[in-house]
Amino acid sequence: PQSHHAGTGPQSARRNQPFLTPPEEEEGGGGMGRGKIEIKRIENQSNRQVTFSKRKNGILKKAKEISVLCDAEVGVVVFSSAGKLYDFCSPRTSLSRILEKYQTNSGKILWDEKHKSLSAEIDRIKKENDNMQIELSRHLKGEDMNSLQPKELIMIEEALDNGLTSLHEKQAL
Repeated sequence: PQSHHAGTGPQSARRNQPFLTPPEEEEGGGGMGRGKIEIKRIENQSNRQVTFSKRKNGILKKAKEISVLCDAEVGVVVFSSAGKLYDFCSPRTSLSRILEKYQTNSGKILWDEKHKSLSAEIDRIKKENDNMQIELSRHLKGEDMNSLQPKELIMIEEALDNGLTSLHEKQAL
């Protein structure tokens, strides 16, 4: 049997020659462990898709890890070649907040004035919608009915009738 002493055998010879790369460890080699690959577009579509999936999952996993381990605000957005969106955002923030911080810290303009005014309009409409929901809820409870027009009262009556019919059907089951 061969002796397994340190510093003997073919492995030892390689360790003592750090600047030589064994042929099986060169780019894309078939040796043990991971070999280096040339970073260029993968021509085979099936191999490209597999690589995309694995590397995308790796990036999203690393983003989550750095977010948790280092309490960092992280946002990652990846689009596949088919245009499918994959993303990750730290739990206590949002992608829009991260992008606003990026814009502030980098000095790069991401949102022009038109987008800002549209965003303000969306916020205004959301608030108006919330107020209308509250008002409708009050009307359905029978509160503040004097300000309503007959057409609005008829719509509320129909909604209440439909709800009552639905309730009776559920009770019959």
